[in-house]
Amino acid sequence: MEMFIVTVENKWRYKLLSFISIFNLIIFIIFTVFYSYQIFYVFVALFNKSKNFNASINHKYAVVIAARNESAVIAQLINSIKKQNYPGELLDIYVVADNCTDNTAAVAKKAGAIVFERFNKQLVGKGYALDYAFKNILKSNKCYEGYFVFDADNLLDENYVSEMNKVFDKGYKIITSYRNSKNYDTNWLSAGYSLWFLREAKYLNNSRMILNTGCAISGTGFMVSDEIIRKNNGWKHHLLTEDIEFTIDSALQGEKIGYCGSAVLYDEQPYLFKQSWNQRLRWAKGFYQVFAKYGIDLIKAIFKKRSFCCYDMFVTIMPALFLTLISVAVNLTLFLIGLINIETYPELMNETIGAILLSVLNSYIVLFILGLITTVTEWKNINSSPLKKIKYIFSFPIFIFTYIPISIVALFKFKKIEWKPITHSIVKTIEEVRQ
Repeated sequence: MEMFIVTVENKWRYKLLSFISIFNLIIFIIFTVFYSYQIFYVFVALFNKSKNFNASINHKYAVVIAARNESAVIAQLINSIKKQNYPGELLDIYVVADNCTDNTAAVAKKAGAIVFERFNKQLVGKGYALDYAFKNILKSNKCYEGYFVFDADNLLDENYVSEMNKVFDKGYKIITSYRNSKNYDTNWLSAGYSLWFLREAKYLNNSRMILNTGCAISGTGFMVSDEIIRKNNGWKHHLLTEDIEFTIDSALQGEKIGYCGSAVLYDEQPYLFKQSWNQRLRWAKGFYQVFAKYGIDLIKAIFKKRSFCCYDMFVTIMPALFLTLISVAVNLTLFLIGLINIETYPELMNETIGAILLSVLNSYIVLFILGLITTVTEWKNINSSPLKKIKYIFSFPIFIFTYIPISIVALFKFKKIEWKPITHSIVKTIEEVRQ
């Protein structure tokens, strides 16, 4: 009888050990299948020239800036807009001072912007502020062909508008740009954000543009045509990540988003962990919201329309997040089982720890390589000392790993996660940033 029990226990232990290895292998294969095309994107960007356009005419635009208590930085953005190598009479600046308790409105007016003040504590968020601005503009007698959307902490390269105008003139109704940072070298957090956005611009959107598939809006620094704003009766996207929602909705509508790598925007990245946590918690929850609202429609479009763009956007909002959470949950469960039975089955504990460490090491290597390639190719565009550029390649994977607990909390945090303003304190002119 004892021999039978031992035999059963040995079989159970063997199956559990096999399951650990097989499960992690399956997760690795699924990741590879889903994301192999992004490896191809890297080679596309490395070995192909970016698209260049010329404009036949200069179009008339409005700049729309949603600002909440941004008196410290709003004037620098407006000044960088006024210094554009583009006819001033074709570029108007609007600021919506959204629920401000400081003098953002006064500072923006003094700098030369047309200001709308909005006070609404029920409908809070950038999407509602943009909608308020667009509806006011549409009611006016002024006509524009397109609208630039910026955050108050942004700064623009002097050729930003003229370069975006070239792509708009070729028929693109939505265009995103190259996103650089004002404070790359503040610390590992700001560098982590910066590298991610540089990679997104160079090795995702740039490659998509070369391959003539749809790009993705990321936060700030994009342009949308008057036609689309009127069709949507303003700005209709109000989830926590309104930029991703806008991107997914556009992809489903068959609207191809363009990219202009020669239009350079600089924005401020969070450098305090609490601010970063709150911001990325909102992003993670926003991704869940977008997936819940548009996931099924994306899957249908992939097969019915044979849309690679919809597949690309589906991968952007779903697999990595959920696969990572499943992997963490299973490995953590097995780790706890091994910990409880450590005296009886020490090899189970060892196998689980080994599998977890191997998974972490593989992920670190992949992310390190992405950070390395981005840093090397964008070296001249990164405003930092050579030593810090190298140092922050090593911390980049750690920055990405911090998304794991954030994603877990966002998944199980049933209390409403709201948009909260981030205090911007990096006060620089465009000349200082480009030194």
